[in-house]
Parts: sequence; structure tokens; C-alpha cells
Amino acid sequence: MTTFAPSDATTTSALRELEAESIQIIREVIAEFDRPALLFSGGKDSAVLLHLARKAVAPAPLPITLLHIDTGHNLPEVIAFRDQVVADGEHRLVVANVEDWLADGRLTERPDGTRNPLQTVPLLDTIAEQKFDALLGGARRDEDRARAKERIFSVRDAFGGWDPRRQRPELWDIYNGRHAPGEHTRVFPISNWTELDIWHYIAVEDVALPSIYFAHERDVFLRDGMLLTPGPWGGPRDGEALQRRTVRYRTVGDGSCTGAVESDAATSDQIIAEVSVSTLTERGATRADDRLSEAAMEDRKREGYF
Repeated sequence: MTTFAPSDATTTSALRELEAESIQIIREVIAEFDRPALLFSGGKDSAVLLHLARKAVAPAPLPITLLHIDTGHNLPEVIAFRDQVVADGEHRLVVANVEDWLADGRLTERPDGTRNPLQTVPLLDTIAEQKFDALLGGARRDEDRARAKERIFSVRDAFGGWDPRRQRPELWDIYNGRHAPGEHTRVFPISNWTELDIWHYIAVEDVALPSIYFAHERDVFLRDGMLLTPGPWGGPRDGEALQRRTVRYRTVGDGSCTGAVESDAATSDQIIAEVSVSTLTERGATRADDRLSEAAMEDRKREGYF
């Protein structure tokens, strides 16, 4: 196990415990399932999850496929980072492009242009096509109330749906991955981590991230209280002025609905200081798709979303 060196002894102990728990869960998946995959978007949580998975099997190569559901509306820095990580680690990557489903009519573009909710069908189709029986995801319970409800091992039905009433007990860290033909299991090894834990771990482990997580100058426009950037998803509408600001992103997602925050935090330590005093989760502050309704995330999870 890594020797951590943050200044606070309590933080050191907590990170060690979180890392050990996550590695145990990942090893359980590798032992119990035949065709596991790891959902890798290039975001900070999936980067930490991949880092943990590598440590779980080191020095052996990672026996898990990486899977990305690409909306086609990702920021270019994130896609470049994803591809570099895959090349450097010689990982197997499966990409399901939402645009392929739009092109052949299996999906229809939403009137608001947001593609995050369109990821569910490509995800479920790819799970069936690749015969994945377990998907490791980087979701954390502090992100959203629906995610706080979910167990670490979460069985999905033959349609990919999640039923909160079918949650299995996980007493004494015993995980049950049994599933019927056609079902699969979603596994969330960093469920018990917080955004602050993630940043402490990134700092002490020197986990690489896309540049958008750190303060940089960017052209943005204000819409519904969020700072969006122009891209293939569109740009400012009438009355929305393009401005050059110093910003960073707290989360990675579809460019049409993921906002930046004004920030001068250019290092992990500066971000830790910033997050420590924040009163909003990163999704609540910067993800318009989670503002569609009070139960937006839970509705999508019932349909098969991550």
C-alpha cells in the first residue's frame, strides 16, 4: 500500500482506509465476474477509479475493459486525455458513440440539445453486445440523493433498470453479485468517498487529470446561472454575451449542460482549499441535466443510466 504524506494524520488514515476498501471491492469483482468493464469518461472520479484498479492487480496488466459512452459533445481536452491514458496503459477501450445511435434512428436528438440523458440506450446496447456482466463506475454517494440510496453492488434487471426496492444488504462488507441471465451488476468502489477525498487522493498519488479541472482562461457565456462554453453543441443565444474568464470544471460531462466555475485554483492543493469551503456538490453546481427535476438522477437510473 502507498505511504501517504498529507499533512493531517486524520486525512492520512482516512485515505488509507478508503483505498483499502476500494481495492478490496475491485478484487472481488475480478474474482467473481467473467467480463467486467470500467466506465471511463476521463473525469476525475473515473481517473481515480482506474488508478485504484491498476493498484489492485499490480504488477499484472489490468484484466478489465474500459468503456466510454461518448456523447460527441465532450470537451476536446477530455477526449485527448482519455486516449492518452488508454495508449499509455495499453488498455482495451470500447467506445459507444451516441452519434451512431442518432444517425441510424435508434435515438432522436433532444430539443434542448443535451445528450447526457441519451447515453442510456447506447450503454445498455453495448453491455448486451459485449456481454459485460459487471460495470465498475465512479459514482459517489455525496453527489446526488439517488446515488446515496444505491448499494456498492447494484444488480440491474434484463432491461438495465434499477429498482431501489431490490437493494441487497451488504453487512460486514460481504457483497452479493449473483444475477440471473440477462442481468448485470453495477459496482461502485468509491461510493464512500467525497469530492474532497478524491482531491486529497489525487494530490498524494499524483493522479493525472484533464487540464480543464485546473484554472485556465476560456470563452464562456452565462445561461441559467451556469458558465457554458461554445462547441459543437452550440454557442451563445441572443442576449448571451461571450466573455473571457478564468474558470475550471468540477465535473466532466456533455458540453451542452456542464458548466464551469470561476476559479483561480491551478493546483490540487488550491482546489482542496476551494472545495473545503464549498456548500454545493459539483453536480448540483454545474450540471444542468440534474436540474430537470428533483428526481432527475433517480429517474434516469431506473431506466439504466449509470
